[in-house]
Amino acid sequence: MKSFYHYLMKYRHPKPKDDISRFANHAYEDHSFPKYSTAYDEISDYLELSADYLTAMSVFDEAWELYITETSK
Repeated sequence: MKSFYHYLMKYRHPKPKDDISRFANHAYEDHSFPKYSTAYDEISDYLELSADYLTAMSVFDEAWELYITETSK
């Protein structure tokens, strides 16, 4: 299974149109992001404690749901 970070990178966009694209752009610039993790709790904890660019955890939750749905096929 690919990591959440690598999945999220498909949403990077030079002119982000939505919250997930903005999240992806910021995560790309965040050199401490847990890039190889597939664990919800690890990524969620990191975002809550260390990432000041995420306006709401619901954005992460939405991206996580897409990740789980699309990578579990």
